[in-house]
Amino acid sequence: MIGDRRINALDQILELVVLINDDMTRSLARDGLTVSRTHLLWELRRHGPMPQRDLAAALRVSARTVTGLVDGLEATGFVSRQPHPTDRRATLVTFTERGLRTVEAMEHGQREFADLLFAQMPAERLDCLTAGLGEILNRLRGLDPARQQPSEGDR
Repeated sequence: MIGDRRINALDQILELVVLINDDMTRSLARDGLTVSRTHLLWELRRHGPMPQRDLAAALRVSARTVTGLVDGLEATGFVSRQPHPTDRRATLVTFTERGLRTVEAMEHGQREFADLLFAQMPAERLDCLTAGLGEILNRLRGLDPARQQPSEGDR
């Protein structure tokens, strides 16, 4: 039945989320990182040195939360705060050498993991998988988190 196939698909996605989350959490812990701190590092990698207010916006967290994340990353040697070149009131969060090496190693690990998961999959099947996941992600992004219903603009 179609309903059973949908439940089976959801069960598989949920199992995949749990397995990947467990693997990621263990891997990050080896480097002394958390998922939240790593998200901040990825944003720095994507955008370069940034003021904390811009990091807060990119991470969709409060300024207070980003301060705590940066404090933790600075204390463990992943980032530093530098004076902003044009705004005396702002500081830029930037990578230390350790932080940059760590993010580069994570990028390498991500490529290896992608190869492990998808190298043996035919291109057409991988294209179907990514298209289907894209549809699911777009649908989820359109849900109002408070009600888990489509937001007003999506109706």
